[in-house]
Amino acid sequence: MLGRTYERENCSAARALELIGERWSLLIIRNAVFADMRRFSDFERRLGVAPNILAKRLDGFVADGLMRRGGDGDYLLTEKGRQLGTVIIALTEWGDRWLAPKGPPILFEHEDCGGPVHVHARCEDCAQQPTAPEVVAVAGPGADPDRRPPRDPSRPRTS
Repeated sequence: MLGRTYERENCSAARALELIGERWSLLIIRNAVFADMRRFSDFERRLGVAPNILAKRLDGFVADGLMRRGGDGDYLLTEKGRQLGTVIIALTEWGDRWLAPKGPPILFEHEDCGGPVHVHARCEDCAQQPTAPEVVAVAGPGADPDRRPPRDPSRPRTS
């Protein structure tokens, strides 16, 4: 467990994993986003998750602002929660490539036109879609000054 104080990890990915990194969490969010599930009983029945685990995850989502309780007791996604749909698509595409020998079990389509939806990393300056080896992590404005990653001086910087 990473813990809640992030003393060793000044990293948004680590913070996000504290909210959604457990497998039931991602499956609950997936069903809320793409199957429009809202009711405790629907999540429980569809996922087969134990009620105590489901209650803990849903209560945590409400506390963390990913969901809110509706007047009828439903669990409704907030904008913060809905935006995790992009994360689910990206994770699914990775799974389709490496873990789906018969092909993708589900596809994502744009509801308005039926076109396929994919997640792509794109450079904002040149519009290229670099692969992981072509992407480097550099310190951002929220980086701890004492823990900034060293920058390779031999690597050219375009900005």
